[in-house]
Amino acid sequence: MLEIIQADLSHPQHAEAVVYLLNQYALDPMGGHQALSSFAQSHLIAELKKRSTVHIVLAFSDGAPAGLAICMEGFSTFACMPLLNIHDFTVHPDFRGQGISRLMMAKVIEIARHLSCCKVTLEVLEGNTPAYSLYKAVGFTNFELDPKLGHAFMMQLKLV
Repeated sequence: MLEIIQADLSHPQHAEAVVYLLNQYALDPMGGHQALSSFAQSHLIAELKKRSTVHIVLAFSDGAPAGLAICMEGFSTFACMPLLNIHDFTVHPDFRGQGISRLMMAKVIEIARHLSCCKVTLEVLEGNTPAYSLYKAVGFTNFELDPKLGHAFMMQLKLV
């Protein structure tokens, strides 16, 4: 039985699944091939609980943690409306190819609509063809304001 739910981090099974799935994602080539630090593993749930604008979708297959989407509310100044950014999105390797990602994405979009968001945003690695294909199939497009200026790039400045 497949179950797609919005996580309740006060529920031990949900909290455990979030840490487990995020660590599995971190170990994946698309997550950087490096396990979460022991600090991150031990503090993640407490820190997420402090943030009321975090929304987490979990997939369970016959009770086993199968998929995770960690989303964070933002704000579009141009639209003067909230937006929902998918910060982490993963399906455990043992459960890929079963349509779980599409069902999780539908739940994320449902949450965004419930929050009256103007859009859902995400970043995807150029070489992550399966994820990119899914995102395109559900309606995501590359971000650009003017085709002459090209697509926007995701950039970062690490502080820690």
